Amino acid sequence: MNYTITVLGLGFVGMTTALTFAEKNHQVYGYDIDTRRMDLLRQGILPFSEPGLDQALTRHLGQKFNIVEDAESAVRSSDFVFLCVGTPAEGNGEADLSYIYDAVRMFSSVLHDGKHRVIVVKSTIPPSTTSERIIPYMEEIGLYPGDMFSVANNPEFLREGKCWEDAMNADRIVCGVADHIAETMLRSLYSSFNTPFFAVSLNTGEYIKYLSNTLLATMISYSNEMSKVAHVVGDIQVKEAFKILHLDRRWESGNMASYVYPGCGYGGYCLPKDTMAMYATGRLKGYEPKILREVIKVNDSMPQFMADRIMNIARPSDNLGILGLSFKPGSDDVRDSSSAKIIEILLKAGYTNLLAYDPIANDAFNEKYSFNDIKYCKDLSSIVEQSDILVLVTAWEEFKGIEDVYSGKPIIDCRYFL
Repeated sequence: MNYTITVLGLGFVGMTTALTFAEKNHQVYGYDIDTRRMDLLRQGILPFSEPGLDQALTRHLGQKFNIVEDAESAVRSSDFVFLCVGTPAEGNGEADLSYIYDAVRMFSSVLHDGKHRVIVVKSTIPPSTTSERIIPYMEEIGLYPGDMFSVANNPEFLREGKCWEDAMNADRIVCGVADHIAETMLRSLYSSFNTPFFAVSLNTGEYIKYLSNTLLATMISYSNEMSKVAHVVGDIQVKEAFKILHLDRRWESGNMASYVYPGCGYGGYCLPKDTMAMYATGRLKGYEPKILREVIKVNDSMPQFMADRIMNIARPSDNLGILGLSFKPGSDDVRDSSSAKIIEILLKAGYTNLLAYDPIANDAFNEKYSFNDIKYCKDLSSIVEQSDILVLVTAWEEFKGIEDVYSGKPIIDCRYFL
């Protein structure tokens, strides 16, 4: 069965959600409060780098996927409304739900028209948020789930840089539901996906997402802590030790090796925000998750640790070439970038001769951080030529083997990549 769907919020998750359903032959309307983003999308321009998603936009724009100015009218004709808006971390680590509340108010009057819709929270939110904060908010403004509409959550398990692949070939689909109508409609919506479908409670749907992200965050910080111990002990070959660890045959059934490996700390949008939110949620419920508290502390300590390594080798007068600005290879996302944190420490310490190069994130990094004392280089050979010392911060494949190609150039490998 084909449905009509409105997607509110057209970032990584929203655009992937919208275009995936369009690919499955559903009619999809997209809306975002960022008018500049909507203008770019109308022109067929994806405002971020995501392989496969750009071609999908070209295929479906103006056909199965349309950008709309009036979200309320789009919702009126829709069977599903997917909320894909941001839920940034507040100062205390809790998830800020203001964008979700704004989105609900945007179409609240439509939900009284007698047509049953499923309002699906796709945004990442801590366990108990739908049942204890979103639904009560709806009831405060006169919206009561039941006969008029259903509320569900549907966490995403997308890797930035591989969103399209992960959406079209999902390893599992999880929907937190509170009533039979929502489960039945969501099962029907996802019936064309050859993927295991799990209908669980609202809290469980949210919990599974955080279970995944906090595990990944924990493994990264464990590896980083062990790398710090290795440096204190001395005479430990960190790269070799972790490579040998990965030979354990229990790793063969999954791709966990990239997370159980030291570096500069986790970054981007999901792991920092979600780990803080899960920690805050536990405290609000009367239990302090001590491991998560320490995971956050270790992660927060990594930029200073790496900057200290750099400053132990480089002098303030040296030309330092920073290799990699995005938080991970394969993406131009620079949110919570380790490079930005390390650069900020170096600048405050008087290291002002900084050059930087990233295969695709130079412009995004410059726009977000606006560091005045950085010179951006257009390619790898240019930054190598102008630098006295290279600092590898993001493990792009382009940097593989540079220790051999530029064997005379000192390289500080903050990712144990070379």
